[in-house]
Amino acid sequence: MVLLVCAVLSVTACGAASDAATFSGPAKEIAVTIANGTVTPPPARVEVAKGQQVKISVTSDVADEAHVHGFDKSASLQPGTVATIEFVADQDGLFEVETHESELQLFQLVVQ
Repeated sequence: MVLLVCAVLSVTACGAASDAATFSGPAKEIAVTIANGTVTPPPARVEVAKGQQVKISVTSDVADEAHVHGFDKSASLQPGTVATIEFVADQDGLFEVETHESELQLFQLVVQ
């Protein structure tokens, strides 16, 4: 009985992973700049398809950390240097992307 449950769970997990891996469109590139405590472009919702590759580029004028909640992806921000976060958006939902020290919202990532 336990083996049957494990077999069903592993097949289900594999099916979910393969759905995410089947997205064949281009990566979604999102560029954000932080200067004098202002985020450009202004925070908004950015939509991506489930399984899509996401590349976030953040340039800041102060040291901080950018973080994508729900995916546990982050990058250290150094003044004047572009920091990049890349991942596959393999979970449905609404996810905050923000800085930790200054607590600025960069945008909300909508995965569908």
